[in-house]
Amino acid sequence: MFAIVQIAGQQFKVKPGESLLVNRLQGNEGDTVVFENVPLLVTDEGLLAGNTGKIVKASIQYHTKGKKVIAFKMKRRKGFRKKIGFRAAFTCIKIEEIV
Repeated sequence: MFAIVQIAGQQFKVKPGESLLVNRLQGNEGDTVVFENVPLLVTDEGLLAGNTGKIVKASIQYHTKGKKVIAFKMKRRKGFRKKIGFRAAFTCIKIEEIV
């Protein structure tokens, strides 16, 4: 059994018991979050597509940051150099159940 769920504007394939990193979610470690936008559900009985009416329950494991991405801008012969770093914020969630 697996489902395609939309979390923070992105779609993920999830299974019960699976952990994954998603864009930063509101909440503290140990909180339960519910995702109601489930466009696809595959079970032993068959396939449900469209507005399935199912929900996915998950718990927040921890918050972290991704690897640093460097944006370097330079214009030759002008003396212009600019270096900017960026680290995206992520949340690790564990899928508890698909109801």
